[in-house]
Amino acid sequence: MKVCVVGAGSIGGYVGVKLAAAGEEVTLIARGANLEAIRARGMRLTMADGTDYIAPGIKATASLAEAGPHDLVILGMKAHQVAPVAKDLHHLLHGETVIVPMQNGIPWWYFQRHGGPFEGRRVAAVDPDGAIMSAIDPARIVGCVVYPACELAAPGVVRHIEGERFPLGEPDGAASARVVRLAETFVRAGLKAPVLDSIRAEIWLKLWGNLTFNPISALTHSTLVDICQFAPARELAAAMMREAEQVANKLGITFRVTLDKRIAGAEKVGKHKTSMLQDVEAGRDPEIDALVGAVIELGQLTGVPTPHIDTAYALVKLLGRTMQEERVSIRAQPFG
Repeated sequence: MKVCVVGAGSIGGYVGVKLAAAGEEVTLIARGANLEAIRARGMRLTMADGTDYIAPGIKATASLAEAGPHDLVILGMKAHQVAPVAKDLHHLLHGETVIVPMQNGIPWWYFQRHGGPFEGRRVAAVDPDGAIMSAIDPARIVGCVVYPACELAAPGVVRHIEGERFPLGEPDGAASARVVRLAETFVRAGLKAPVLDSIRAEIWLKLWGNLTFNPISALTHSTLVDICQFAPARELAAAMMREAEQVANKLGITFRVTLDKRIAGAEKVGKHKTSMLQDVEAGRDPEIDALVGAVIELGQLTGVPTPHIDTAYALVKLLGRTMQEERVSIRAQPFG
């Protein structure tokens, strides 16, 4: 299978190297020092158990036009990075190309092939001007939820921290031949890829924690266990989760784990900095719209008030704007 990974960062690099090691023909879309390193030395992946995978012959380019058509296109960047490349994705497509978005949060395609009164509606928080929806045919999309944690340790080098699950599902819930074939491809690469009949329920389950712990950690510079073991912060997280659950329920989603179990799961992760806290420390604009803003939008759509979520969103948006205006990162420093 010809696979193009657009965004060869931590997750994109992880998936790309694993697929290449399994014999798939992989092209990575990268830029800057990362692209130079991949071209010079290939892409390297170090697994949590110490196993090294090196893809020395993997193709890499900054140009989608140069990459040409592929059978599978994986969008490995963050949600706010999809729109800038959407208009050029047509270079990667042929008649049967499947697109697998690997973004966290509520995706722009949430209501595509959804059915019901909101069928085809655009999620403005993640696609403000409709650029993504106009560029990507929803018939091409297979949904995916990303559970692994990885980091780009250096240009051309990905370090795997934990996890290997990439649940897949057609937006309309069908057990199509293509989603089964895609899952088999992932499994051959050593990834876990169950095919689900409700990929949106899985999206909400992961989002349930992200939309709460990410903003709280970004604002307080606290890790997951810190938040869970500080009673006021734990209750704030629970309040945000209750609001989100009401929104999800209005959209026909039922969570398969309890709120207390979801918080306990986060606590077990320990002294882990969320991706949003890492963004703040690195001076990057926090990934807030897909994780939090979209939930507020869906709350308004379904008539569910989300006051706690609204507050967290406003504070992180202001923090992000301040960081960009002042061109600063914000990192906790030791006394003295």
